[in-house]
Amino acid sequence: MHKLQALYRLPNDWEKEINSSELKLCLNTTIDYLCSRIEKNISIYPPIQNIYSAFNLCSFTNTKLVIFGQDPYHQDAEANGLAFAVNKGNKIPPSLKNIYKEIKNDIGFVINDSGNLDEWAKQGVLLLNTSLTVEDSKPGSHSKIGWDNLINLVICKLNKKGNVVFLLWGEKAISKRKLIDENRNYVLTAPHPSPLSSYRGFFGCCHFSKANKILLKNNTQGISW
Repeated sequence: MHKLQALYRLPNDWEKEINSSELKLCLNTTIDYLCSRIEKNISIYPPIQNIYSAFNLCSFTNTKLVIFGQDPYHQDAEANGLAFAVNKGNKIPPSLKNIYKEIKNDIGFVINDSGNLDEWAKQGVLLLNTSLTVEDSKPGSHSKIGWDNLINLVICKLNKKGNVVFLLWGEKAISKRKLIDENRNYVLTAPHPSPLSSYRGFFGCCHFSKANKILLKNNTQGISW
């Protein structure tokens, strides 16, 4: 049996939207590549059981807002399957620090500042990296192994759902804008929250209050940031 056979099934009601046949079509090459790297004892992050954590914690039905990251964190015990998040107890990464700073400047306070973003996900925030895996100490190492096929399929399904707010930060995330049906959904863009670009417009973007205003306008509960 394929070592990563479980990756051909998404958790929650995502499986109804993207079935195993669709996953095999878009991920066969990706999963074969992952297997080849694991067979060579190359460390892959996040752990295999956490690759689909974003879908596990945020069902298709509950998804009302999407935030894209880039790579998972590429150091041991950091990546947990949610974009920008780390497990509780880990040092908060610079980009997430800037996200918290913008939330505080935008709405006046931060409810969750531990680095663990599970509570956001449980409220309907799909925290997706555009690459769902990475190799140890090699940022960008899995950016071209086919994860985009799944991410693009997810966007396609959410387009049909409608009234989803997409927060696109940085060039990699903003490149997905062309796939989003803005007649049915909402897009807010800004520079990436990295210390290298946050002062070019991420600070002051007010995406967190703007997103909640959109959700409330659509009779949907806002996010407790």
